[in-house]
Order: sequence, then C-alpha cells, then structure tokens
Amino acid sequence: MKYARLTKEQLEELHPEFITFLATQSIDKKEWDEIKQNKPHIAEQEIDVFSDMIWEKALTNVTHIDHFSKNYIFLFKCMQDAVFSFVIKTNNPQIDFVSADGIHWLSENLFSDDVEITRGKKDLSENRNESLFEIIKQGGIISKGELFTKLDSLINQ
Repeated sequence: MKYARLTKEQLEELHPEFITFLATQSIDKKEWDEIKQNKPHIAEQEIDVFSDMIWEKALTNVTHIDHFSKNYIFLFKCMQDAVFSFVIKTNNPQIDFVSADGIHWLSENLFSDDVEITRGKKDLSENRNESLFEIIKQGGIISKGELFTKLDSLINQ
C-alpha cells in the first residue's frame, strides 16, 4: 500500500464509489460477497487498491494543510512542486493553540515577543502526494487555507 487503508466509516461513506470501482473490475455484488467470504485476503487487496486510489485523488487536490499542537501551529500552502509554510510558536507555556482560548490569545498577541513566526519552503521535485500524506499522518488537517492566507496578508502589508 502506498498510503493507508480507509476506515470502515470512510468506506461506508464512499460506498457508491466503491461499487463503481468493483464494477470496473467486473465484480458484481454476488461475486464480491463470495470473495469476502472465501478469499478475505483478495477482498483486503481490493480495498487497499481502492483506498490508495481515493487517497491519491484527494491528495492531488490538497491546497492547504494546518497542524495545531500545544505551542506550535504549522500552516502549509501546497503547490504542485513546493510547499510553503508558516510556523507559529509561542514561548508562553500557559498558551495552548489547540484550545479556542489559545487561538484567541494568538489573535491578540500575534506580533508580541511571546510569538515567533518563521517562513519556509520545501521543494517537492517528486512524491508530492506522499510528502503531504506524511504531514497528515502526523496530525495535519486538510484545510481551505484561511489561516495561511490571513497570516500571509498580515505579514505582507
């Protein structure tokens, strides 16, 4: 597998797409039920192939990823051949960026000495989607990029 197997809940949500996927492999419901019953390893392989296909499509469309932890926020803008980032760090141990209070504190203290903001860029000459998947595996959340865009405009005023 290139990425990760979809969860049971994700597979249930993608049920129509999975049926279409099986149909492209000339597998109807009766045959799928037989495969699940008699050849579970083949069923798992089919689910793995489908999972990779879904992840690949989703990752190809990713434009932004946000990752929040207690003292850090990582904001990523994902282009085809590079990822741009903002890393926001607080030196105040009482602040928790995972909480609403922490985000509110940040909005009022963004340019204070308690906050460090660094910019970065990583070239993605190949394996873009695998690189993005690693960020997601570490807790990144696919976003629309509102925070990245807002911070970028504040810094570049």
